[in-house]
Amino acid sequence: MYSIVAEHIDFYYQKFHALKDISLEVEEHTVTAFIGPSGCGKSTFLRIMNRMNDLIDGTSMTGKMFIEGKDIYGRGVDVDQLRSIVGMVFQKPNPFPKSIYENVAYGLRVAGIRDRHLIGERVELSLKSAALWDEVKDKLKKSAFELSGGQQQRLCIARALAVKPGIILMDEPASALDPLSTAKIEDLIFSLKDEYTIVIVTHNMQQASRVSDKTAFFYMGSLVEYGNTRDIFMNPVKEATQNYITGRFG
Repeated sequence: MYSIVAEHIDFYYQKFHALKDISLEVEEHTVTAFIGPSGCGKSTFLRIMNRMNDLIDGTSMTGKMFIEGKDIYGRGVDVDQLRSIVGMVFQKPNPFPKSIYENVAYGLRVAGIRDRHLIGERVELSLKSAALWDEVKDKLKKSAFELSGGQQQRLCIARALAVKPGIILMDEPASALDPLSTAKIEDLIFSLKDEYTIVIVTHNMQQASRVSDKTAFFYMGSLVEYGNTRDIFMNPVKEATQNYITGRFG
């Protein structure tokens, strides 16, 4: 069970109050979209889920974040192990300067797996899950940088899948891609939710409406509204949500 529960999260970049009393529950095997204007806190909140903000000096947080019922900011939490459970895909494709094969195998090797047969099986399965296998199976030894932008992003998704996470976080994974590549990423997100819990940050409201089961609208560090995607887009409760959805601000 890979549910995510946030309880009264407040987050600061030094004195700047970036997130204000955020409580939210993400159900397992769903796609949840975070929408809102730039600087509203949605990416900051996403990064709390695998402690990526720990890498930024001068930040502080109060509240609790539970994954599988465990407070990931509690004592004794192994952050490396957490990040193997909670995978991350960033806005811009960031393949390693390695072969296509070694990009996917990297996390397995870091985890101490040495069985070449097992690694090979996991690489193939991950590339198939990321809908990339048929395009790269004959050039696995070639540099990942030879792939197109959309292929590189799917490679990064395959790299995240290889270590068998339960949760995949995606921070605007298609914003740097062309429409065809974006469509492939969206199809991939839809197909992966049977096996994974997925949270996606997006500026593209049409994308949120297409791929997500639930949508959370953030504004100025606050969670304004959270619910079924259809309800958020067709019948929002809050006036601010309605104004954002209809383009009156943001």
